[in-house]
Amino acid sequence: MLRTFKHVPPPCKPSGSPSVSRYHDYVRFTTPGGVIRLPLNSPKVIGVANTRGTRRREDFYAFASLSLDPEELRLSVKKHHQIDWDPKSVDDTVARQVVFVGIYDGHGGSAVAQYLRQELHGLFESVHKSHIPELFMWIKEIGGYFKRFRGGALAPWIHGTEGKPEMDLEARATQTFFEVDRNLSIDKDAKQCGATASVVILHSLDAPAASFFSSKKLALTVAHCGDTRVLLCSTKGGDVFPMTENHHADARVESIRLRRMMGSALIADSYGETRWMGALANTRGLGDLQYKKFGVTPEPEVRTRLLENQDWAYIVLVSDGVSSVVSDDEVVDLARDAADPRQAADRILAFAEEMGSEDNATAIVVPLAGWGKIQGPDKTKTLREYRQRQAGQVCLTCYTFNHLIFVQLELNDNVECERSPPGRLTITSPPILH
Repeated sequence: MLRTFKHVPPPCKPSGSPSVSRYHDYVRFTTPGGVIRLPLNSPKVIGVANTRGTRRREDFYAFASLSLDPEELRLSVKKHHQIDWDPKSVDDTVARQVVFVGIYDGHGGSAVAQYLRQELHGLFESVHKSHIPELFMWIKEIGGYFKRFRGGALAPWIHGTEGKPEMDLEARATQTFFEVDRNLSIDKDAKQCGATASVVILHSLDAPAASFFSSKKLALTVAHCGDTRVLLCSTKGGDVFPMTENHHADARVESIRLRRMMGSALIADSYGETRWMGALANTRGLGDLQYKKFGVTPEPEVRTRLLENQDWAYIVLVSDGVSSVVSDDEVVDLARDAADPRQAADRILAFAEEMGSEDNATAIVVPLAGWGKIQGPDKTKTLREYRQRQAGQVCLTCYTFNHLIFVQLELNDNVECERSPPGRLTITSPPILH
């Protein structure tokens, strides 16, 4: 039986590094009256809705305010957005502040996903470049696929860090995700269970400092492994901009990566879904240690975007319990015109359940400066209404007995129909099911 992992002190944390206790459940920003602290768990700040469906709970999430080196943040902004941001333009405490939002979907058990909920944000804050050479040696020892691994975003520091520049957020995310696997490697349960992870990092570049939901200049970084989704909604027409792609075995980029290094190990299951090694739908993820040497990597795909003025309304993070039955466009349209982020998340989850999702499902809505300012029509409204009408048709298996067909509904009522061959029966006006 899988168990929740005990806390493993990160081997990456050097003496004198910032304490993990610095992360908070509130965010600071400046007003004319002084510095304000706002709790992140307020439904008006970040909206969350989740359900376990009909399965054991394997979806988890976390959000926190972290304290990072301002020089590292400056380098990240310069590298990805070509902006000369001056950390000294705001108070040091605020200059260090980023908001971390993570969504995790476990498989094979909940242990790895729970570990991520408890530890990933702390690890993200505490990793240090001085431990990259040791981490790289551990990665190479995995063997197989990782014998040829050259470090990716960690390459500048794999042979030593003296005289080397500070990391940027891409390198920090990469080190953090690999450190998770390194920490989990001491527990045998992590060999057979794993989790996807999508992490959003928000860093305000405003001076004076503003909150992430009112910043006119906001740096967005997304680190992603698996098939959880991060979607960005524009105020111009309500268009959706995906910040993640599903890391499935038959996805073009993943297929090329794996075939180049490992050959072909794609096997279709009885439902026609392609799985790597015949077992895993996701080819990037945390945990699943028995598959690491075969190319299942924790190396995140990192994407960035500069969010300016009121051009962006909100960010939505969803697990595959939502995305498997609701399109990206439908997700962002469901959130528009909501009174607050919590109501937006509730709408997304309710629609996913109405569309028949039985899996764990989670929706997280993060408001931006353009909240409530989306222009243009709700483009998927007609389609959603049609799908809702279709969902009102109940299709049940029928059985014959004495020349009659009996259908057992969830209300435990027997519906008696005229004589008909056995098969599928569609009831277009069924009683309300609970």
